[in-house]
Amino acid sequence: MSMTQENTRAAVRFLEGERVFLRPIGTEDTELYFRSLFNKETRMLTGTQKHFTREQIHQYIENKGQDSSSVLLLICLCENDQVIGDVQIGDIDRNNRNAFIRISIDQNAHQGKGYGSEALLLLLDYGFGILNLHRIELNVFAFNERAIHTYEKLGFQREGVQRQALYYNHTYHDSILMSMLADEYRAKYVK
Repeated sequence: MSMTQENTRAAVRFLEGERVFLRPIGTEDTELYFRSLFNKETRMLTGTQKHFTREQIHQYIENKGQDSSSVLLLICLCENDQVIGDVQIGDIDRNNRNAFIRISIDQNAHQGKGYGSEALLLLLDYGFGILNLHRIELNVFAFNERAIHTYEKLGFQREGVQRQALYYNHTYHDSILMSMLADEYRAKYVK
């Protein structure tokens, strides 16, 4: 295989950290993304209630490629290009310089190792440093204590509670609204 062929097969590394990199999602990722949506724990942690077909996921990925108000990226391990989840900045409001961020690490084997924190920091840096956002928010369900701890450690501030916002497994759950401002990010991470 020539060097040119080898380079075209390597995963594109849009944002790269020490252990993970973020790459664009494409329609060739339809099956991978479709399967990740049926992980039982991931569905609960993200509050995913609906089922999807492969065709719907294919269309969703195609639409994301045309959506200027959103950046959806896959999280991959630097060591072997393995996809372990996805991260997104969405509802980008250019006038008010606001957006939301969300993340999903799909398998227990990849959780609790700092991969999610690194991916979030890469996307926060992009959001504040390239997109010139002023405020990035997220919602996390109150039962997801590990994620809440991670978000607070990264510098997100609690803003409020949306009481009983999610109905899942016969129970209502609160959703916690958290955010980070650009100056808070820069004070903590930009030297």
